[in-house]
Amino acid sequence: MIDSQIIASLGVFILLLAFFLNLINALSTEGWVYPALNFSGASIAAYASWLIVFYPFVVLEGVWALVSLIALVNKGRKHLVIGSA
Repeated sequence: MIDSQIIASLGVFILLLAFFLNLINALSTEGWVYPALNFSGASIAAYASWLIVFYPFVVLEGVWALVSLIALVNKGRKHLVIGSA
């Protein structure tokens, strides 16, 4: 099994990558990539927190992942509505 530290590091790296790319204007929050990176990074970090039984971060990262998933779903719905018009 992969070490929880490696899993957590991957999740945090993805979250920070999204943040940094947005900060330097290389990635817009308006597209689907930003929330997708946030969803995947937060989900991985939540899983790593679960592995080490650190529940405050399971909640934090879980909520972050959920909010990012909602943003992705909303962007998908918006795309479907615009695309079908």
